[in-house]
Parts: sequence; structure tokens; C-alpha cells
Amino acid sequence: MATTFFLLRHAAHDRVGSVLCGRMPGVALSARGQAQAARLAELLGRESIAAVHTSPLERCRNTAAPLARRLGLQPVVAEEINEIDFGLWTGQDFDILERDPRWRRWNQARDSAEAPGGESMRAAQARAVRHIEASRARHPDAGLAIVSHCDVLKAVLAHYLGLPLQAYERIEIGPASVSLLVAWEGGGKVIGMNDLRAA
Repeated sequence: MATTFFLLRHAAHDRVGSVLCGRMPGVALSARGQAQAARLAELLGRESIAAVHTSPLERCRNTAAPLARRLGLQPVVAEEINEIDFGLWTGQDFDILERDPRWRRWNQARDSAEAPGGESMRAAQARAVRHIEASRARHPDAGLAIVSHCDVLKAVLAHYLGLPLQAYERIEIGPASVSLLVAWEGGGKVIGMNDLRAA
């Protein structure tokens, strides 16, 4: 038996592409993001989805809520699919980060680098994959929606594709995108990435 995971990146907010929000509070969806979340609910509302799991951050919870309502489900908040803890970089503008040699190392060595005062992408991958595997065991032969963050979803996809974490550079995960993963005991396969029909 296999579980189908609909991997959703949260919808757009006003700081996408300009600020490394990380786990900073108060990052809500923009008007565009709210429209994207509504379209995601329309797109996936006809699917056979047994549960909707979301990162605890507001932008993910706000993305998950319309879909959960459409499906008649209560969203499950899961810390394991939270954003990477970027530590001291949280809330920094990307143009400032580009001048930090630690940031350059982070982007050149995702397999080993760690955010200052935060966590590594490897640690984020491990916790997210544990959540996927535990969810698969609880919901065999079902569909699940997972609402999370760009790099966390890239790390999950890299794991099931058998790629090193540095391959994150080759994977595009846009706001309000949907990727499809089918997982079973001992394995899995990616059957679609970065579907932007709701974006």
C-alpha cells in the first residue's frame, strides 16, 4: 500500500524574495496569497485527502485552512514540517545576506552547513522525512496534504529522489505550488513537482 502526499508550499506573502522570514512571527498571506490559497482549495478539494498537515507558521496555516474547510477536515499542526530555523539570519534582507560569507557557504554546502544559531538543512530534512514516514504508516493507502516551506519541501523531494541536499538548486518550488510524492514502506517516488496552477 502507498500513501500519496500532496506537498504544498505556502501561498505568497509580501516579503517573498526580499526577506529571509524563517520562523519570524506575523508573516501573513498577501491578498495575492489569499487568492492562491482559495485556488489551492478548489484544485485539491476534489482529491481523496484524509488529512491536512501544516507547519505551525501563520503563512502555512492560512494556506491550509481553505483546503481543510473544503475537505471537512481540521488541520493538524506539525512542528516537524516547520521552516528551517535560520537563527541569526531570521528577518534579514537577502541583499544584506549576500555579503555574509557564512550565507555564501550555506548556499554552497547545504549537505553540511548550519545557519548561525539555527539548524542545518540536513536536520530539517531528517525531521520532515520522519514526519512523512510516520504519516505514511498512520494513513496507508490514503492521500495527505502537507503544507510547508520551500527548502523543507526541496529537502523531502531530494531524499525520495536519492539526491544530495545540494541538488536543492535544481528543484523549483514556487509559492502555492503542489508537488506529488507517493511513499510506501521502504521507498517512494516523485510523480510531479512545482505544479503552479493555483499560483
